[in-house]
Amino acid sequence: MLIALNKPFGVLTQFTDSSGRPTLADFVPVPDVYPCGRLDRDSEGLVLLTDDGALQHRLSHPKHGKWKGYWVLVERVPDAQALAAIRGGVMVRGRKTQPARVQWMEPPAVWDRDPPVRTRQTVVDQWLELWIGEGMNRQVRRMTAAVGHPTLRLIRFAIGDYRLDQLQPGEWREEAVRPSEPRTRRASKRRRR
Repeated sequence: MLIALNKPFGVLTQFTDSSGRPTLADFVPVPDVYPCGRLDRDSEGLVLLTDDGALQHRLSHPKHGKWKGYWVLVERVPDAQALAAIRGGVMVRGRKTQPARVQWMEPPAVWDRDPPVRTRQTVVDQWLELWIGEGMNRQVRRMTAAVGHPTLRLIRFAIGDYRLDQLQPGEWREEAVRPSEPRTRRASKRRRR
């Protein structure tokens, strides 16, 4: 089984929390599925969940080459030099990130966020479409900050060939496993003779 969820802002990418914060269990009433990777509590968008451990690994581990796509609202308009720096890799926590794909974009047709994104009348913000092939903790936010443009809103819209499409926050759907992601055969419990 493979599930696509539009994770709302403020929700943890786990099923339990001792502090009582919102988790995936509040939105996905399906037992024995686990997230393929993570998405920060203050980020929104596509999270894939599965009951297949090998599929989970293929979808989340960077060595399998699943690029992730993000719509990123940043403070101020990055110039061509800032975008070139992101494309070439920037220093984040003492190591250089892998090259990324990034471009300016028109504001995407997305839902309002609760709470709303802070804006200032004197500062123009800009949406970017950014793709990364690795997944360091808070990587996109750290990359945009490294070039002087803090992230104000972050929405993941793609993982490999899987897309958010029209899912609204908190909605989920079952996905067909793509041919590039063959299901794992479960080993038989019977012993061969």
